Amino acid sequence: MKPQAVEIAATRLKSHITRTPILRSRLLDRFLGCEIHFKNEGAQKVGAFKARGALNTLLALKERKQTPLEVVAYSSGNHAQAVAWASRHLGIKSTIIIPAGASRVKIAATRAYGAEVVIARSRAEAEDMAKSRAGVDGSFLLPPYDHDDVIAGQGTAALEAWEDLKGGEGGSYDAVFAPCGGGGLLSGTFLATRIFSAETKIFAAEPAMANDAARSYNTGKIFRFNDAPKTIADGARTLSVSDRTFHYLDQLDGFYEISEADILYWSQWMMHLLKVTVEPTAALGMAAAHQWLREGNRDKKILVMLSGANLDSDTYAAIWAEDHLSRLPAL
Repeated sequence: MKPQAVEIAATRLKSHITRTPILRSRLLDRFLGCEIHFKNEGAQKVGAFKARGALNTLLALKERKQTPLEVVAYSSGNHAQAVAWASRHLGIKSTIIIPAGASRVKIAATRAYGAEVVIARSRAEAEDMAKSRAGVDGSFLLPPYDHDDVIAGQGTAALEAWEDLKGGEGGSYDAVFAPCGGGGLLSGTFLATRIFSAETKIFAAEPAMANDAARSYNTGKIFRFNDAPKTIADGARTLSVSDRTFHYLDQLDGFYEISEADILYWSQWMMHLLKVTVEPTAALGMAAAHQWLREGNRDKKILVMLSGANLDSDTYAAIWAEDHLSRLPAL
């Protein structure tokens, strides 16, 4: 897929989604000696970037006169909401298979968007059930990342960030950081970034205890978990990346594996400094950026993708169970 697919997706989505803001913290810039721009996808429809990929895929099907009778998906949370919302937006029935243990808030929101929700015993079972159900005539399986139109839609978030930079203060980002679950956001971010810059470095951030993509990147062969990892970053509990997303991930400039302690630390600090809700997966990019800056990369302009803002009470309580704000960010 060529980078221009992201531009086509942006035109397709323009009247349907929110153009999310870039957030800044002058205090954090001063702490770390750099200029950090945060693309806040928590302000997107359904509270996450996933709305972009889901709706772009369905709109593309509609353009090709292939609108399905039913949309089927499997997800632990944000993709579930996105598919339910996008399907309702276009008047299509949706069925979402969600693994047990997923966020209660995300399950309730998926139902509220009108989807039929089926709870599976595990992530693997959810995938199998969805693929089986999508085999019925008239049903379409909308995967969370393994589809070109999904990837192109996710890439429109970074495209907007680059457009805002070029249309405002100008210049270029020296590096871009984004969380990695199945790799859809990073794949789209890679494509969007290459429209504007061949030199900008692009880095992935993944929980150390859910590091299937990092293992794949380091070995050149896709690694797959048997069961969903127990990281607090529920958006990164995928079993593996796909051949499609690995094609783009393999071209990145590196992976950072983030400890659970650092995920909690940056979840707190992002909420404190930016005054917005940040789910743990969204904190991964800043944790990776911090590591990169500590490696001696000073006086840089960087883009951090904040992927979503959907928190249930249990996760919120876990984030704030201990005080991390007494330790200031530093290099």
